[in-house]
Order: sequence, then structure tokens, then C-alpha cells
Amino acid sequence: MATQGEKKGKILWVDDEIELLRPHILFLESKGFAVTPVANAEDGIELIRRQEFDLVLLDEMLNGMDGLSALSRMKELRPSLPVVMVTKSEEESLMEEAIGAKISDYLTKPVNPSQILLICKKLLEGRKIESARLSRDYVAEFAQIAAAIASSPDWREWISLHVRLSQWEVELDQHPDLGLRQTLADQRRTCNIEFGRFVETHYPAWMRDGDGPPLSVDVVSTFLAPLLKVGRNTVFMVIDNLRLDQWLTLEPMLYPYFNVTTDYYYSILPTATPYSRNAIFSGLFPIELGRLFPDFWQKGQDDEQSQNRNERQLLDQQLARLGVRLRSEAKYIKVLDLEEARNVEKNARSLGGLPLVSIVVNFVDILAHSRSDSEVLKEITVDEPAYRSLTKSWFEHSHLFRTLQELAAAGATVVLTSDHGSIRVARGAKVIGDRETSTNLRYKFGKSLKADPKNAIIVRNPAAFNLPPRGLNTDYLIAKEDFYFVYPTNYHHYLSYYRDSLQHGGASMEEMILPVVRLEPK
Repeated sequence: MATQGEKKGKILWVDDEIELLRPHILFLESKGFAVTPVANAEDGIELIRRQEFDLVLLDEMLNGMDGLSALSRMKELRPSLPVVMVTKSEEESLMEEAIGAKISDYLTKPVNPSQILLICKKLLEGRKIESARLSRDYVAEFAQIAAAIASSPDWREWISLHVRLSQWEVELDQHPDLGLRQTLADQRRTCNIEFGRFVETHYPAWMRDGDGPPLSVDVVSTFLAPLLKVGRNTVFMVIDNLRLDQWLTLEPMLYPYFNVTTDYYYSILPTATPYSRNAIFSGLFPIELGRLFPDFWQKGQDDEQSQNRNERQLLDQQLARLGVRLRSEAKYIKVLDLEEARNVEKNARSLGGLPLVSIVVNFVDILAHSRSDSEVLKEITVDEPAYRSLTKSWFEHSHLFRTLQELAAAGATVVLTSDHGSIRVARGAKVIGDRETSTNLRYKFGKSLKADPKNAIIVRNPAAFNLPPRGLNTDYLIAKEDFYFVYPTNYHHYLSYYRDSLQHGGASMEEMILPVVRLEPK
């Protein structure tokens, strides 16, 4: 019995009526726990000083030293030791005092054996039980996802697959010892192979017929404009380069402040800021922007900053086309640095009282780009779980999080989304082009571009993808899966330099399938 108990955990039970609890102790021992009973706090503290225990069941009303005082002494000796307070009192103040002293759980007498067993299992075996369930559930899920991939998913089913994979990635971050991460990563890669083929086949029809998923051009009309038309004070927040898996790590932190509703849309191609974010704010495809503004895609205007300088005007024009009339002028804010982030937080309550405020937050995109040049960031974000963890840590301590709390207090509805995601690139794809070819790693445009069609969507007719022609005989290349484009010159140098970097512009689930979240203040 003792050997079995040692396997499940050693419990110290402190109660001045310990003899009356003998049936409970025998029950726990029959379930494999080793229980050491003592009748007073002083003996319990001395045992903790001399022995290792996995859990303490502590009576609150003890003769001599009371339970709360004993709890304090026990925590001084063993700060990480779980303690369950057992008491006859149902006073709320006592519960609050015990919780403030960092008890692990709280039981009110009389307790029955199953209650005690549940507490012990939760605290001593909970992680093991949860890990076993996760392993079992993922094996079943793996088979279901594999079957779904083989059944030629439509765009809605691809969203479902991406959500399921992302949820599993976040879930398994908490259980790295299960050894399932690589299996999940391999399955995501398989999904992206099929997803690239799906997009290559169906994207031109989405452009031609409009019979496809909500796209970047539909975000404002579908998710924002209906709120504005009924007079709801709304903040439209675009977090540049935020992926679904990152959002899933942030979402629980907002539950105390908002009711959260999540929809999804597909970024247009290329999944890069000049294309995708302009499409969101304008409601227009890149080729339409070029027709309305002939200089928009001119040479020398290829950097993201210059091509996204007219977002305020583009959004105003789109809202006018949609028949949205605001009671006062919309406000637009771009958060590029810490000072602007502080200002937004400082003024959040007043911003929440305006009919429409658009806020673009660039930190996640800056983080992804900076990683390529920073050895420190590479070490901190060595893999995807680490990247998610860093994003969560930033958000938890950020001005943005506090801004959202202030907006909730002001009663503002928030529509939060991303313009595109990113993917950790792993394989180089050789590309041949002239000196005028663009420099992007996940997409290129230029004359007579050549690449392996297994690695890239080759666009010989830009109009079929609603892309601007950019001169005569312009081709576009859109990288599939986790490929990145490398020229034959100094091929191995650049192959090594960019491998494992976070890039965007291509056709992957991580880059294309994005959340649109409505946050309603509680």
C-alpha cells in the first residue's frame, strides 16, 4: 500500500479530529495515496520541515495554532506545497483570507470521500490525467484532420482545419513533454501543401465571380459597417501580422472585460501589407486601386510605409460608398512606437466615445521582421511555442492591453483583426528574374520570372488575380507552403541567412486565414 501511495503522492492531513476522519484516510490509501495524519498544526509544521509531502489537507479550526497561521508557516517552509483548507465556516471573509494566503483549494465540512479524492486527483494527478486525455484526443483528431484533407475541403472547411490546428498548437504549448509537437507540425505542413493547391486552383474564380470566402476587401463592409450604421461607438483595430495562433494566446486575457465573438476571412494575395491592408481600408482590390490612383503602384513606391500612407482617406471613401454617415469625423491612429502607444492608452476613454476610431498597431510585425537581424530575438523565439509565448508576454504588459481595458470601461465595441499572418520559412526556392524584380522573399513581381511551379503560384496574367500590371509583361510569383525565394547568385549564403525567419506574402493558412474579432464590453 505504501509503495502504491508513494507513486500517487504523499498527503499530510492536519485536523484536531483526525481520528474521526479514519474512514476518509483508509479510502484515500485504498486509492494509492500515502496519508500521514496529525492532530495539531505544530506537529504538521515539524513534519513538513523534516519530510517531503505532495499535498496538505489543513483544518482551519485547530486547537492551539489555527489553520491560517499554520498555512503561513507552511508556505514559508515550502512555498510550492499545495494546501487545501478544510473548514466548518462558510463565512465569505474567511474564504477570501484563505484565498489571499494562496491556498490551492477550499472545502467546507462535512466532506465526503469522493470530494477529497477529487481534490487530491486534481492537484496531484491533474496534469498527468490531462496529458493522457490530450494524447488520446489528438490521436483521434489527427485521423479526422487527415480524412478532412483527403476529402477536398472547401474554403469554409479550410478555415475549420486551420482553427483546429491552431487550437491544438496552443494547447500543446502547455504540455511539451507529450512529444506531439513534431507530429502536429508535420500535419500542418501536409495541410499547407494541399492548401496551396486549393488556393492556386480557386483564387482566380474568387476574383472573377466573387463566389468565395470573405476577403480583405470585405472586412469593413461585412464586420465594421453594420455596427456603424446602427450608431455603435466602434474602435476598428488592425494588428499588423497577427496570426490566429497568436490571437488564441491573447484572447483569454480579454475575457474579464469583453464578450468575444470570432469570425474569419481570407487575406488577398500577396499576403503583404501594401496589398492586404490597403484592400481592407479601401474595400478595393490592388488592380482597382491602380485604376483609381494611377500612381499608386508606380516604381519607387514599393515600401510598406509609403504604400500605406493613405489608409485614412481610403477608409473614408469606402464608408461613403457603403452609405455610412458618422455623427463626427472618424479618427485614425497608427501606433509605430512606444510614445504613440502611451498616448493612445492615455486618451482611450475619450476615444471610446467617438463614433469610429481606426488604430493600426505595428508591434507584432516589427517583432517578426526584427527577429531576422537579432540573435537575442532568435534565441528567445527559437520555435513557434516560444514566438507565441513572447507575443503573449508583450501583450500582457503592453499599452495595447491597457488601452483595450479602458475601451471596455468606456463602453466601446472593438472590431479587432489582422491584415495578414506570417510563416516560419524552411525551404529555399530558386527564382530567376532581372534586376528590376522585387526583393520580397515570399512574393515577387517582375518580367519573365521563373520558378518551380511546385514551390510557387506563377501568375502570368495579373488581372486574373486582381493585381496591378506594373508595366508590360509583368509576372507575379506567390510562394507556397514554407518556401522562400532565393536567387542562384550566392544561393547558399542567402538560403542559410533567411532560413527559419518569419516571412509573409505567400499562400499558407498562417498567412491567409485570419480572425475578425468583435469585442463587446461586459
